[in-house]
Amino acid sequence: MCRVVSSTLIAALVKELAPQRVALFGIDLKGGMELSLFEDRLSALAATRAEAAHLLAELVAETEARMQLCRSVGARSVWDLPPKLRKMPVVVIVDEVAELYLVATRDDKAEVGEISTNLLRLAQLGAALGVHLVIAGQRVGSDLGPGVTALRAQLAGRVCHRVNDAGTAEMVLGDLDKDALAAAQQITAAEQGVAITVGADGRWIRARSVHVTPEQARRAARKYARLAPSWPGLHAADEPNEGVYV
Repeated sequence: MCRVVSSTLIAALVKELAPQRVALFGIDLKGGMELSLFEDRLSALAATRAEAAHLLAELVAETEARMQLCRSVGARSVWDLPPKLRKMPVVVIVDEVAELYLVATRDDKAEVGEISTNLLRLAQLGAALGVHLVIAGQRVGSDLGPGVTALRAQLAGRVCHRVNDAGTAEMVLGDLDKDALAAAQQITAAEQGVAITVGADGRWIRARSVHVTPEQARRAARKYARLAPSWPGLHAADEPNEGVYV
């Protein structure tokens, strides 16, 4: 879970992943303003909640298909599959996760429930099946509902930049290590890029994000656009690049 300065962290992530054999998907409910910079390298970009619900449902279906494939050959993960059956890794980048959970009407509540369930399923099942989530947010608190709390519990790797309130730091790090929580609250405004990060082993360290500008990441996305596999749902390419990814 990435917190604050998420645009810089996401830019660095996109720049590093762009030349690799990986399928990138984006969810950006701010009209796509942030992630559209990298759309050339994305197999799909959801810019509305309806699009996000559709994309997440497709990704859950893909995850379930991978699960069945693994079961059929007696593999415990996609990494144990024979090379000819191995699936391309998937990384789903969610910018400003709070937008997915805001409820204004009864119809919103049903859609948010579906999105919450599918995000949680991807978080629970995805790693062994080659599907990974990057969840970024300026404000990630329990006030967004139990769905966010349940999702948070499934995210082992955490990154917390400087926070404006203790509640947000608590939401990101509080269930992992109280010392990490205290360290995050001590990051000053002058320490740009400094963060507290916690890995899968539960240990925390102070770290600094690699500074990558949005323009640098955009250039990388354009340079390696040919590596983006086509997707049968949102914004599918006219022709497959390295084979249709299904």
